[in-house]
Amino acid sequence: MAGRRMFIALIGGGAVAAAAGGALWAGTRDPSRARLPWLAAGGPSADVRRIALSYAVLAPNPHNRQPWLADLSVPGELTLYCDLDRRLPATDPFDRQITIGLGCFLELLVQAAAEAGYVAEPDLFPQGEPIPRLDGRPVARVRFRRDDAVRRDPLFPHVLARRSNKGAFDTSRPVADDALSGIAGAARSSRAAHTNETGQVERLRDMTWSALHREVTTPAALGESIGLMRIGRAEIEAAPDGIALAGPRIEALAHAGLLSREALADPRSAAFRHQLEHLRLPTGTAMAFMWLVTAGNGRAAQIEAGRDHVRINLAATAIGVAMHPLSQALQEFPEMAAHRAAMRSLLGVGEDETLQMLVRLGYGPAPAPAPRWAWQTRIGRA
Repeated sequence: MAGRRMFIALIGGGAVAAAAGGALWAGTRDPSRARLPWLAAGGPSADVRRIALSYAVLAPNPHNRQPWLADLSVPGELTLYCDLDRRLPATDPFDRQITIGLGCFLELLVQAAAEAGYVAEPDLFPQGEPIPRLDGRPVARVRFRRDDAVRRDPLFPHVLARRSNKGAFDTSRPVADDALSGIAGAARSSRAAHTNETGQVERLRDMTWSALHREVTTPAALGESIGLMRIGRAEIEAAPDGIALAGPRIEALAHAGLLSREALADPRSAAFRHQLEHLRLPTGTAMAFMWLVTAGNGRAAQIEAGRDHVRINLAATAIGVAMHPLSQALQEFPEMAAHRAAMRSLLGVGEDETLQMLVRLGYGPAPAPAPRWAWQTRIGRA
């Protein structure tokens, strides 16, 4: 019990100053260097490909793996590859979610090119669609062409403010029907559906939590997440991908020996129990849900789902609505099969359709931008 009481005191902030050396120390705990790519996006360059890349690396992606590699060796082209070491074999055994993340990247690349007066034309999987896993073949070959008449995307001004908001939402503020319809209207290829109906939202809150609980209590899936955790500023700035655990409270817990990868992997520990409590809060505050469905499940459909996902995220950002992916029930690892079937049934997904993304929506305080590798580190060949 003493460990639990100390954990509660620290997470509540009561012992942070004592454990960590005071407010001055606490004020230095933000991994600000890992957020610099958000400030550097659009920096001066004579090469539109590099400007577009600086925005594209800010795209949402599963577990913040940032799986993109760009080949700039051919003038006027960018060839996109998946960094195969950044896949998620335990929770994403067929690389569907990673492919969706690559689609998010391509959408921001195209938008940024248009903003600079260029048409960027992706040719998807020019050497064939890799099935069942991604491989060393290119995901897309993108050609850039100057066009002063290119149409700028009205969503682009919101790229730097876009977040995947994992915090608690304000349960006193519903998300109106017209707001949901406007957000869904930003999708271009996927079928975007939504609900704010109280009963269905309650069912989806329960189902998303049940699926999240299943992921956290499945050893391989939990181990994959824990292996990608970056605890504290130093770890995050050294490797600004994966799951960032940042802030003075986190570092105080780690300093006190109450927060470690070993503790988070142990269902008997206070850290594990409080991890569950922390994870449950967001699912219970969802005020609406939206989901994206595609015909079939080919790689091109997954890319288009990714492009639509970042588009609806930007559309939500434009009107001040927070969005957070909760796609655990969509994952294809065996232990999630019953949850996936139940979610498809509830949302009316057809037999020949694929439920690609599920997000919760609401209103809440804006979080800091997620850590990112600098765009220069994502160039495989120049």
